Amino acid sequence: MAPSFHQTSNTVCVMDASGQLGTSLVHRLLQRGYIVHASVQSHAQFNGISADPNRLKIFRSDPFDYHSIIDALRGCSGLFYVFEPPQDQPNYDEYIADVEVRAAHNVVEACAQTESIDKVVFTSSATAVVWREDRKSMEYDLDEKHWSDVNFCRKFKLWHGMSKTMAERTAWALAMDRGVNMVSINAGLLMDGDLCIKNPYLRGAAEMYEDGVLVTVDLPILVDTHICVYEHVSSYGRYLCFNHVINTHNDAVQLAHKAMPMPTPPSLPLSCDPGKDFIRQRITNKKLNKLMVNFVG
Repeated sequence: MAPSFHQTSNTVCVMDASGQLGTSLVHRLLQRGYIVHASVQSHAQFNGISADPNRLKIFRSDPFDYHSIIDALRGCSGLFYVFEPPQDQPNYDEYIADVEVRAAHNVVEACAQTESIDKVVFTSSATAVVWREDRKSMEYDLDEKHWSDVNFCRKFKLWHGMSKTMAERTAWALAMDRGVNMVSINAGLLMDGDLCIKNPYLRGAAEMYEDGVLVTVDLPILVDTHICVYEHVSSYGRYLCFNHVINTHNDAVQLAHKAMPMPTPPSLPLSCDPGKDFIRQRITNKKLNKLMVNFVG
């Protein structure tokens, strides 16, 4: 059961609930006894969940319509925020960062103006951690303290990393200024049924692989992580979330086949050397592992 912080603490909002992660979060939160406000950009996008209408309420919320966000948050003690690109701009390109930053700003500001909100779980990405000019020369492994360099991302057209970094920094700055209790999850590449070679996370995959920082996360693990950091009273700051590191040739080949499901992929998304059996992992999620050690999913 969900812990009881105050009388509205069993009501939470999932925004955007239309994607794989958002939909899965709604399912699990309902199973754990929460009342869920499922916020989607379009009712047609949400596949729907069979549940008591008194426990699942669906809202149409545009991340650029402040008042629609406020409506979805009303009465909620928590928000699980997952950015889904608008229907008219589904791809990550050089302009998506402005879209994602504006959405993050609106959502955090709305949380600041909603008195019942106790905690915000902000979904970010490991790509907001790994892209740095000095990453090859760093003495220590990458962790939650590190940030991707926006200028580096822009220079090499790493739009996913640039967008996630700018949006998360915007959210953190506003949360600290407004006194919003926020925790962010920097997730690895989500291994779900929608994975394909066009996934924007995979841009620069060869370099991430060679640097020992190409990480993936299974959907159930990512869902559990979101719920754990929400329910755990001592959670704070950023958490890198992954349960697998792609650091062998076989790992790379398997990922290539999952991203391009055909008998013989014409080329791998990773420039992996078959003669190099193992690449040392250069990224750690010890902070999250410590938090989740006693979590019951």
